[in-house]
Amino acid sequence: MAKKINTKKATPAKAAQKEVDAEREPLIKELRSLIPKLDSPGLAFLAKQARVLLYNIQVEELNKAAKAVNVASKHSNSIAKKSSVREKPNSAKESMSIQGTKNNSNYFLRYQNKSSIFSREEMTSIVKIANGKGTDLEIRSRLYNWFDRERKDILAAIPITDKFDDQLKILVTVIKKTFKLHASD
Repeated sequence: MAKKINTKKATPAKAAQKEVDAEREPLIKELRSLIPKLDSPGLAFLAKQARVLLYNIQVEELNKAAKAVNVASKHSNSIAKKSSVREKPNSAKESMSIQGTKNNSNYFLRYQNKSSIFSREEMTSIVKIANGKGTDLEIRSRLYNWFDRERKDILAAIPITDKFDDQLKILVTVIKKTFKLHASD
């Protein structure tokens, strides 16, 4: 009876896994040798650290997956835009919107594929600034200063560089079209 000879070559993934296993083995041995020397608080600390490390690994994997989805979404959007002959690409105004939750306790500012959440109080402040008195530039300046002071994340998310930025002008227009102030406000 002839023995079968394995003629399959190791795949790159299997080779990489063997490298990882080779790196892990000495560390596993070292940890096993140290465990009997540790007291209960020391073991509890190690267990806690291991849980933190595992959690961080999961977060990193989720971030990678989210980034891959975002890249795929952008890629499919660019393909859709290229293949669409009749439709003109979305303008910045069309890609920016504000929507409230069912009870209007929170509001979502959507820009492209990103969302930022605002409380009712924050949105009230923003609406008052956008509908305030003054020139368009004065309004944009006050709104930019409010974002710079209260919500710097919005300046990065949209992105808005200064009070002269066209994105800020579009945002003011969207706010004014979405919300109307009453005389008592």
